[in-house]
Amino acid sequence: MTAAHIAAATGGRIVRGTPDQPVARIAIDSRTLAPGDFFVAIRGERFDGHAFVGDAITRGAAGVMVEGTPPGAEQAALCVQVEDTTRALQGIARDVRRRSGARVAAVTGSAGKTTTKEIAAEFLGTRYRVFRNKGNLNNHIGLPLSLLELRERPDVAVVELGMNHPGEIRTLVGIAEPEVRVWTNVGDAHMGFFGSPDAIADAKAEITEDARPGDVLVANANDARVMARATRFAGRVVTFGVDTPADVRASEVRQRGLEGTSATVTTRVGTVQIDTPLLGAGNLANVLAGMAVALEFDVPIEAVAERAARLGAARRRGELLRLPGGVTLIDDSYNSSPSALRRALEVVAAASGSARKVAVLGEMLELGEYSAQLHRECGAAAAAAGLDLLIAVGGAPASELASAAAYAGMPQRCVLHVATSAEAASLAIERIRPGDLVLVKGSRGIGTDVVVERLKEEFA
Repeated sequence: MTAAHIAAATGGRIVRGTPDQPVARIAIDSRTLAPGDFFVAIRGERFDGHAFVGDAITRGAAGVMVEGTPPGAEQAALCVQVEDTTRALQGIARDVRRRSGARVAAVTGSAGKTTTKEIAAEFLGTRYRVFRNKGNLNNHIGLPLSLLELRERPDVAVVELGMNHPGEIRTLVGIAEPEVRVWTNVGDAHMGFFGSPDAIADAKAEITEDARPGDVLVANANDARVMARATRFAGRVVTFGVDTPADVRASEVRQRGLEGTSATVTTRVGTVQIDTPLLGAGNLANVLAGMAVALEFDVPIEAVAERAARLGAARRRGELLRLPGGVTLIDDSYNSSPSALRRALEVVAAASGSARKVAVLGEMLELGEYSAQLHRECGAAAAAAGLDLLIAVGGAPASELASAAAYAGMPQRCVLHVATSAEAASLAIERIRPGDLVLVKGSRGIGTDVVVERLKEEFA
């Protein structure tokens, strides 16, 4: 990639340097910039990268991309001037994506995006060189930074697309231009921003827009909102589902508690037995979605089945940890929503062999006016899961969850509420004993991973 490529992809102007000057790694944070990097000054919600142009030059930046003429830009050996650096970064990523030759699969949905992305990448990796975006770099800045890695020319890239406002998925699809699009489900995450599941579905449905005739949409046949909107897709729709008519269909499902799930899966290329250690019905759906993607890339179904048996949960997303001190821990602390929490509680309810069942449940954020009601419903679900001890963490909504659990039948002495995850960690250390099964789940902003780390230290 050269300065000329950068200018052409962004509509920018080279105001210092030469068109043939090479551009290596692109960075947006001057603190992590390495000598030789090209610094893009992004205007964020809390920081403006233009204030750090001079620092980037001091740290050895080979060039900068800026709006206007910020202080320090005159010292750069290469300077490209653009109208909007965020859109310019997206333009560079789109150009790299096109020139890489890689085929792209993009995943969106209210829950299971990261897990489905990882599963699809694992299946595809049995035949291809695969890139996947790290963690959840899935927004208007994280996705472009990920796509820049396609300069390594993998065969396939699997990325996830996140959103919490209308229009965001449309932007990300326009950057990634995926040949295969995956829509896992519609849930109640971000209800505070949208007001209803239908509004969430309409925003997620942007995954169907601007499709080319050869594009494929992998859609959840068990989700009525997904299927109602999949009809607008201009390409070909491939469905997955459990005990429902679908192109990739699971039947004879057997939940094996903490050992995972088994099912017979029927596809257009044959039927296969799937045994996966991933926990719960939600993860079975994620496996089916990943299978649908792999089959579109002509991965042999036998290779998919063999790899499914060796899948591991993504870090802090339903990760099963058997601690040396005798505690079995389900670390689902990365994030939470009402629908995802109910699925996690179903796993706990179905599990056997533990002395007691314990849950540390953090408040679920971004639920707006529905927060109290949804937390109460989850409190009732916690009681129905047969918990012996519940620790709710957070503000008033977490208190509502605890009260609802007690109202639904849990003894009051077994239902506790604290304000912070640090308090919850201390309480968990006091109350949890060897032989217990413990679920830890909460929205990222509540920090329930603190509880997980304390338990790992205590029961090491």
